[in-house]
Amino acid sequence: MNLANRLTLLRVALIPVFLAVLYIGFPYSNYVAILIFILAAITDFADGYIARSRGQVTDFGKLMDPLADKMLVLSAMIWLVQQGTLPAWAALIVIFREFLITSVRMIAKGKGRVISAGLSGKIKTVVAMVLLPIMFLPLLPWMIYSCVGAIVITTVWSGVDYIIKNKDVLDWKK
Repeated sequence: MNLANRLTLLRVALIPVFLAVLYIGFPYSNYVAILIFILAAITDFADGYIARSRGQVTDFGKLMDPLADKMLVLSAMIWLVQQGTLPAWAALIVIFREFLITSVRMIAKGKGRVISAGLSGKIKTVVAMVLLPIMFLPLLPWMIYSCVGAIVITTVWSGVDYIIKNKDVLDWKK
């Protein structure tokens, strides 16, 4: 298994550690969880860079990398919903977008086409991975609303952008 794939697996392995730290709850556990989340997010950027620069793009990486991203982001979001920091409707928008885009990718694959992540999707991921750990800090309400707004706006924008750019996949006549 190459280094990029190992980093993806590390990200997946860090998710239960991240959640365990939050659920166990000890002094400064939010700060430890933030560090774990940041480490996991760094593996996302590192594995992509390594895979492309070394020509180590694999089917495993194509499948697991976006899945690991979704698992990390949604784990943090669900925790924040449980804590009352993130409104459930915001998490549902992100979940809906992820299911929608995954469905379009599956339809495309069935038609022999692979759709890679676009710039808007990458921006959405960066915004979420930067703002979610910030939301674990004690923030003023307007700061939380700003984080939620940025996450929701980039999520909706990237979803609409993705559908528009790949609308031919959804042509049911073909």
